[in-house]
Amino acid sequence: MTTSQQQNQDRYAAALRFDELPSQRRRQLLTIAALRSFASVAVLVTAYFLLPFTRLLNGRLIVEFTAGVLVVIVVLISQTVLTLRSRYPLLRSVEAMATSIPLFLVVFSTTHYLVNELNPGSYTEPMSRFDALYFTMSTFATVGFGDITAVSVPARFVTLVQMIGGLILIGVVARVLIGAARLRTQNRGPSDQTSVP
Repeated sequence: MTTSQQQNQDRYAAALRFDELPSQRRRQLLTIAALRSFASVAVLVTAYFLLPFTRLLNGRLIVEFTAGVLVVIVVLISQTVLTLRSRYPLLRSVEAMATSIPLFLVVFSTTHYLVNELNPGSYTEPMSRFDALYFTMSTFATVGFGDITAVSVPARFVTLVQMIGGLILIGVVARVLIGAARLRTQNRGPSDQTSVP
């Protein structure tokens, strides 16, 4: 490592806040965060469209749905912990939301798709995977065009849980992640050099 590279690393390590970094390093960190966020969304969406769900159609949909919701909760908790440990917590909280929200949407899209596969006619029209994702997104965004609606009790139950979960995710979890980022920023001291980006 050259002397100038070592000096740059020392300068980055000494910077206490993101806005104190040189503009080139800020751009680099923003690019890395954007690429990681995009990669996590791409992996989740690709898995949703390519993985076979036939194994999930064995009548244990409630257990599998509960497991999916628990995975979302575990990911949110781990993302909060990573935000608390991050050197740049506000940047990390954006990455956390870019992972958590798509995971939430994929879990519910999968569930809507499987409910329709197990009980055709659970929605006002047959649902492909794309239709299930569309329905999940329109429900999450509270648009509610009305072109696809849940008509069976299981479909309405999943939709109700999704609406409640979406409110919690946006209203509470976003505040927790941003609050964790702010807390970490306020409590960070000059000797804190063990955190992750």
